[in-house]
Amino acid sequence: MFNRWLEKPKGSALVLGPRRAGKSTYLKKNFSNFKYITLDDIDFLDLAKRDPKGLFEGRREIIIDEIQRVPQLTIAAKYAIDEQGATVLMSGSSRIGLLDASADSLAGRIEILELPTACWGEDAGEPTHSIFEEQAPPLQLKEAQRDLESFMRYGGFPEVVSEPDPEEKKSILTNYKNSYFTRDLSLLSHIKDVTGLRALLNHYALSIGSITQVENFRQESSLSHITAKKYLNSIYQSGLGFTLIGYQYGPAKRYVKGSKSYYCDTGMITALGVQAHRGQIVENFVISEIEKRRKLGFIKTDQLFFYKSNSGFEIDLVIEEEDQLKAIEVKSTSHPAAKDIRSLREFTEVDSKNRKGYLFYFGEEYRKIEHLLCIPIAALYRGR
Repeated sequence: MFNRWLEKPKGSALVLGPRRAGKSTYLKKNFSNFKYITLDDIDFLDLAKRDPKGLFEGRREIIIDEIQRVPQLTIAAKYAIDEQGATVLMSGSSRIGLLDASADSLAGRIEILELPTACWGEDAGEPTHSIFEEQAPPLQLKEAQRDLESFMRYGGFPEVVSEPDPEEKKSILTNYKNSYFTRDLSLLSHIKDVTGLRALLNHYALSIGSITQVENFRQESSLSHITAKKYLNSIYQSGLGFTLIGYQYGPAKRYVKGSKSYYCDTGMITALGVQAHRGQIVENFVISEIEKRRKLGFIKTDQLFFYKSNSGFEIDLVIEEEDQLKAIEVKSTSHPAAKDIRSLREFTEVDSKNRKGYLFYFGEEYRKIEHLLCIPIAALYRGR
C-alpha cells in the first residue's frame, strides 16, 4: 500500500475516518512494533467489554482498531497512558458516541487526527505544489488530465486506487455499498430500516449542491422526520458525508440557517449506482478533494462554508483562513466566460484586499479573467 500524506503522530493518538479509508493499514505500517488489536475480533471485543484494563496490561505500545465498538475503552486508555506510560494509538470509523466518551478522559493526552480517503495523486508520492499558491508542473497537469475521469468516477478509497482494472474497481465499490455503506452503518447507528437507509443514501447523492432539506429526505425514504434526521446524522458521523455551512458576514451572526451535503468521496456515488447530474459529480469531486486536504491539515480552517447572498447569487465554497477569504466556484466547462465568474466578481469586489476568487474548470492552463484565477481541476492532482 502507498504512503499516506497524514503526518505521523508523535505520541498517543486517535485516528478517525470512514471505513476502508486505510486507518488500519496506516497504523500497522507506521508502527509495526506496536501490538495490534482490532475490536472486529470477537475475542478482543469480549475482553474489551469485560475487562478494559486487562486489554492494556503489560503493553506499553498498543494499537486498538475500531474503538467505536466500545467507546468507554478510552477511560482505560487514559489509565494506561497516565499510570503505565503507555503509548496508545486508536482508530475509529464512527464518531457516534466516541468523542463524547473520550473528550474528558483523553483531553490533552492525545492527538485527534483524521484520515480521509486518498487525495487524488496520493499514491504517486508526496505533494508537489500548493493548490492555491503555486502552479502544478505542466507535464504533471497533462498526466492528471488523462486520469481525471477515472479518479472522479471511482474515487480515492485506497483499495480502489491500488486496483488497476476498472471492472475490479467497480466490483470493490459495489461490495462496499453492500457491506460498509449500509450494513455496518446500520449496525453502528442502530438503524433498523436498511431499505430506508439505502433510499436516503441515494437521495443524498441526488441532492448534492442543494440546501439539505430533511423533509425531502423523509419523503424519498418513507421515514419519519426524526428517523430521517437521525440517519442523515449517521452519514456525517461515520465520515461518509460532510456539510458546508452557510456563511454570514458580520460580528453579530456568522452562520446562517441551512447547509449543503456532500459525500466524502465521489466513489460513493458510483458505488450507489445513482445517476447524479454531471455538474453535481464535478462539484462534489472538487469540494471533497479540498475537504480531504483540510482534514490532513494543509488548509488551516476548522470548517468549510458556502455563501448565498440576499439577492440570490451563490458561491460554491468559501474558505476562511486567518484574515483572508477564498471564494471558489466549480464549473463543468473548458472555456470559462464572463457569466461563469459573475458571482465571484460580485463577492470579491466588496473587499478585494482580503477576498480572493478562484474558478476551477476543465481547461488545461492557468489563466486569469479580470482579477480572478482560473485553476485547472487537474491541478488538484498531487496538490496540497
